Amino acid sequence: MRISTVTMFEQSVTSLNRQQGDFTNVGQQIASGRRVVNPSDDPQAASQAVGVSQSLSITEQYTDSRVSARNSLSQEESVLNSVSQAISSAKTLLVQAANGTLSDADRQSVASELEGIYSTMLGQANATDGNGSYLFGGSRDDAPPFAQNASGDVNYIGDSSNREQRIDSSRQMPVSDSGDAIFQSVPSGAGYVATAARDVAGDGNVTFSGPSRLDSSAPGYGENAYRIEFVSDSEYQVVTTAPDGSTSTGSVESYTSGESIELGGGALSITLEGTPDAAGGDSIEINPADGSAGNQDVFASLKSAIDVLKAPVDGDPGRQADVENTIATSMRELDNSLDNVLTVRASVGARLNELDVVDQVSSNRMLSYEQTRSDLVDLDYVEAISEYSLRQVGLQAAQKSFADIQGMSLFDQI
Repeated sequence: MRISTVTMFEQSVTSLNRQQGDFTNVGQQIASGRRVVNPSDDPQAASQAVGVSQSLSITEQYTDSRVSARNSLSQEESVLNSVSQAISSAKTLLVQAANGTLSDADRQSVASELEGIYSTMLGQANATDGNGSYLFGGSRDDAPPFAQNASGDVNYIGDSSNREQRIDSSRQMPVSDSGDAIFQSVPSGAGYVATAARDVAGDGNVTFSGPSRLDSSAPGYGENAYRIEFVSDSEYQVVTTAPDGSTSTGSVESYTSGESIELGGGALSITLEGTPDAAGGDSIEINPADGSAGNQDVFASLKSAIDVLKAPVDGDPGRQADVENTIATSMRELDNSLDNVLTVRASVGARLNELDVVDQVSSNRMLSYEQTRSDLVDLDYVEAISEYSLRQVGLQAAQKSFADIQGMSLFDQI
């Protein structure tokens, strides 16, 4: 078979170009550090690498979301720490104010300190995060969640929802808590709180201590409310109110100052001291702390204590009894409010711990994704360098072959 000179040249150039292309591809792989430089190099690996890269990008987005969630929760935890310290300081001042030897000026001084704590807590309740959103306003950001009216009462105008943020593909975490759940709530089963009612113009001076829990398994404990009514200055009866609003009145009992009175069939006890004014309507109410009749507003608890400490006593036993009873009620309510704040703070801490755990899991997942992507498209340098040397030898051989072929001619034999 006759092979023309043109055919030899074309085959030599084709071989040279192929060797040059293979050599260049290996050089590109070494320069880029990737085995799959173009999708055509390995279509299947390239398509799988795209899917892995997408998963890696989504995981990185969740990482950024957790950073934002951690910032919000850290700010909330810091504010709740300040609030718990403020409540503890208020309790300390109330213990001081309960001293019967204090003068009106001393009590007014304590009231001034409590007003400072009151203002501080109100400011903390209206705190904002780094984006200008109110920490405890729920989903409302158009106004501070707690507003003080002309009479000094604080009202919550936020909502009860919590802002949530997706921190992982299968977890959506609350990154805030509503203000009513923190400042206007108490833990479930917080016990009972007693309050005294007295005619300001009357002569009664009954004070109470307690109530104390005797048997939490007694029927109606935590549900029934009780009211001690004085039939006369030496007799009383207990009115029990069930959750459905129905009432039952107990028998008339003899009242002795300093003795404990059992309520709810031995569920509770409360100790009364002093002389009641039955004609003035003196009574003691004992309500579940987490019930609708109980005060769960920490601001209302502080305000009632401030108001009673500002009022002059002037040696009036009845007014002194008002001070003692109001302080006792406020102390119990502040105890419950502090427990609630600490419970919420513990929940925030648990969520921060969960973020750390999810971060660790996400870090391991990202390492797995990166390893998978590396296995698909990254270069094995040992194998690539060997291939590079082989392609270089092949290119040199093609070049030498082409040079030898183009020098072959019959005219050289004439």
